[in-house]
Amino acid sequence: MVRIEATQLIPGRGAPVPDAVVLTDGDTITYAGPAADAPPTPDASTVRAHTVMPGMWDCHTHLMGLYTSELARLPMEPAPLRAARATGDLRAALDAGITSVREVGGLGIHLARAVREGAIVGPDIYPAGAVLSTTGGHGDLHSFPLPMMADYARWGGEMRQCDGPAECARAVREQLRGNAKVIKVCASGGVLSEVDDPIHQQFTDAELRAIVEVAGLAERVVAAHCHGKPGILAALAAGVRTIEHGTYLDEECAAAMRESGAILVPTRTIVAELSRSRSAPPWAQAKLDAIVDTHKAAVALARESGVRVAMGTDIGLVTGDRPASWGRNGMELPLLAECGFDALAAIEAATATAPETLGPQAPRSGQLFASYRADLLTLDADPLADLSTLAQPERIFGVWKAGVRVKG
Repeated sequence: MVRIEATQLIPGRGAPVPDAVVLTDGDTITYAGPAADAPPTPDASTVRAHTVMPGMWDCHTHLMGLYTSELARLPMEPAPLRAARATGDLRAALDAGITSVREVGGLGIHLARAVREGAIVGPDIYPAGAVLSTTGGHGDLHSFPLPMMADYARWGGEMRQCDGPAECARAVREQLRGNAKVIKVCASGGVLSEVDDPIHQQFTDAELRAIVEVAGLAERVVAAHCHGKPGILAALAAGVRTIEHGTYLDEECAAAMRESGAILVPTRTIVAELSRSRSAPPWAQAKLDAIVDTHKAAVALARESGVRVAMGTDIGLVTGDRPASWGRNGMELPLLAECGFDALAAIEAATATAPETLGPQAPRSGQLFASYRADLLTLDADPLADLSTLAQPERIFGVWKAGVRVKG
């Protein structure tokens, strides 16, 4: 049993609790609340901290093992090499306070099993498998011969092109066959793809409905990459669970999201960091420059309109000093603050709301209450006073995943 005594407890959803205690037994929280009401625990191992809070989630990640945002490198480097690099990324995520990730296209479908088996140390991974894209869409490498892309998908590559409802249904079933926990679809064009326009809708309404229907039969939800309004509205009409990015979200989109209960995963980190660093390929940099301010305004509008928001970064590069790399996951919180989120709302996006992006696959995680999973962090500072402390891994001195201390 572990007893954490803290100056304040941030539960994930709700008001902070001063002078608090959290008790864990095995992988479960048995008590979280005021110290005055905590049961005696003479045999517990005691930890003292300024702040205790739930482990954070990053709901939009990619485990690709790349050093560059040039996605054309994906088929050119062996998957085992890239997976080996990604093991360091998982360690960096834990050190940054990330205890769970939703991995929406990459090697996570394989690395998730290695984490479960204990072969490598990392956050729990809820993977999508391959990104589903139309031919010529955001999940296509436009400079490669089309037959090569078909071979890449056939041999387990991170991108799967599918056209027509029947082929889309088959592509979903292929990801389910690999035990995908969520399905990722590119409903609009993108930024890091070479020739498509981020505003344009890509899958037809019928194709999107087929993807959502087949995923739903297996109690999986769909995460829809969407920048443009046509793709956002089409994806919502088809029944997707989350809108990723949401760059051109407006009042009509916000109303549709509130009505459907869909969640926005904004990914301010990749937009802001790649725009500032000027490190993207030239065609992508031009798209970034065109959307960076629009994206920030859309995230602010979503908050003002009452759209539910979950933290996601779109981080995908090997950990290090490079922008949008693993270990920098906590940067998303101060970026949300720049869009008008107060500290409690930003932390709720990273904790209590985040598991809900998985629908029926969501674990009982993200909040500090009895019977929840013992995924939690301790800090030497108050993130409610300064959210940037959650972007500094050195300020997070304790991380527990399922009751096991994995940092500190």
